[in-house]
Amino acid sequence: MLLGGRRRHNPIKNAVRLKRIVAVFARHGFQNLVERVKLGRFVLEKFSSSELEKYSTQERLRMSFEQLGPTWVKLGQLLASRPDLIPPSFAEEFKKLHDQVATVPFEQIEIVLSNHFGRSLDSVFASFNPSPLAAASIAQVYSAELKNGEKVVVKVQRPGIEDVIEEDLGIIYFLAELVEKYVPEASTIKPVSIVDEFFRSMDYETNFVIEANNIRRFRENFATDENVVIPKVYSQYTGKRVLVMEALQGTPLSHKEALNQEGVDSETVLRIGLRCYMKMVFRDGLFHGDLHAGNIFVLPNNKIGLIDFGVVGRLNGKSQSAIASMFIALATEDYDRLAYEYLDVAPYSDDIDADRLSRSFRDLIAPHYGMTLSDVNVGRLLLDSTSIAAKYGLGLPTELILFFKSIMTVEGMGRSIAKDFDFMAFSIEFASELVQSRYEPAKVVKGVAALGRDVNSLVTTLPRQLKQLLRRVNSPDFSVKLSVHQMEDYKKSIESSSNLIFLGLVIGSLVLSGSVIFVYGKGPLVFDQPLLSVIFFAIAGFLGFVATVNYVKK
Repeated sequence: MLLGGRRRHNPIKNAVRLKRIVAVFARHGFQNLVERVKLGRFVLEKFSSSELEKYSTQERLRMSFEQLGPTWVKLGQLLASRPDLIPPSFAEEFKKLHDQVATVPFEQIEIVLSNHFGRSLDSVFASFNPSPLAAASIAQVYSAELKNGEKVVVKVQRPGIEDVIEEDLGIIYFLAELVEKYVPEASTIKPVSIVDEFFRSMDYETNFVIEANNIRRFRENFATDENVVIPKVYSQYTGKRVLVMEALQGTPLSHKEALNQEGVDSETVLRIGLRCYMKMVFRDGLFHGDLHAGNIFVLPNNKIGLIDFGVVGRLNGKSQSAIASMFIALATEDYDRLAYEYLDVAPYSDDIDADRLSRSFRDLIAPHYGMTLSDVNVGRLLLDSTSIAAKYGLGLPTELILFFKSIMTVEGMGRSIAKDFDFMAFSIEFASELVQSRYEPAKVVKGVAALGRDVNSLVTTLPRQLKQLLRRVNSPDFSVKLSVHQMEDYKKSIESSSNLIFLGLVIGSLVLSGSVIFVYGKGPLVFDQPLLSVIFFAIAGFLGFVATVNYVKK
């Protein structure tokens, strides 16, 4: 496991890599930031800024990530989809990051496969094509044939990639902590929280057992849909670093000839694909998080096939209802409803002005109302709305952001197939079907049964809980503990004031007593003055001095 939760890493063990990372940032014009986080000692040379003046800060940061390798590219790609965490201008620039990596020679891949199977490839496959179908920063994909003649696709993790990622993840976490500590203006984007999310996503993407389980879940969800094909996973051959699955007999939608095949109707394929997507979101609560054209296959008879399930989103009933309501709010220009949906799905905060949030949404969305997909991207509007929510201190669930990002991808594919396609109209149609389906007899019975269980539990436990509460109230030792924010400050202030008042009374009493004795000249004398008067005045003066010093200190 790469992670096992948040990991703290000792950067001293990676001093060479840390030095190179710091040098790359300094070379791209971030020397001042390097100095602020106390890492200037790792920069052994001065870099000229003349060559960097033609690039913006966003471009220089993106170039730094590209030079630092696959882990940083993956981090930039995550940030590209999170305009709620970073300024939109940086998110836009990070979209230019791609997994442009050199192919690993098959000799090295063969070693990974042999170690995984514990035997030679000839004993598992009838044939294995050494030329990769695809290559990315984490894995390479190959075509092969099993001994029983079944065509399969084999996804193999690049050798040594886990060590590279783990090393960089530890350093990234270390750098995030330094930024939070020494760069106060960065606290709003919460660097450590971003790295935590990145840790989780990388852990999922580097464990093919998780992806295999995702594929099985989607295959079960679409088992009764003859128009959607999810590849079969060969569990007996699959592990953490190797995934073996059925080869789909079709053409990726990214290929120009995909929709020009004989017997394929592009409008039908588009509608099937969109219904598939909406079912994932609204029916199953489990959707493909990377649904671009390369991961969708066009099969004979207008069927579609899906691959690459390393990134998936999960939605509960509350999130599904919120998404449906957001679509309806956008379609009807009900910005108050949209604002309250955001308030409902985000963690509770009593500092949010719902009216101002609603007006901000209106200013963003109203100019686009009535336009079709050729004029506006609904996913882009929703992602932009997360930036507005972030300004008001609303942190949205990661799954919701992933959903908004997936909408952008789906809309882009819809635009490439049908120029006048209206995603909003289709989504509203399906959302309406969802609402109706919730009132089907079987689901109503199920809902009533769940409600009955909850009511029965409440009726059973409520008397006991009330009895315990009444016993506690009637107890002679009963007390209510009240905690008020900043009460400790008030308490200290009151105690300080009381002490000053008491000291003032003592000083006043001493001065008054000394004055009376001085007037009547009672008792022994010192320097022709009553001794007690001198003592009382001296004590009063000393206490007054102490009181003044303590007051000034506070």
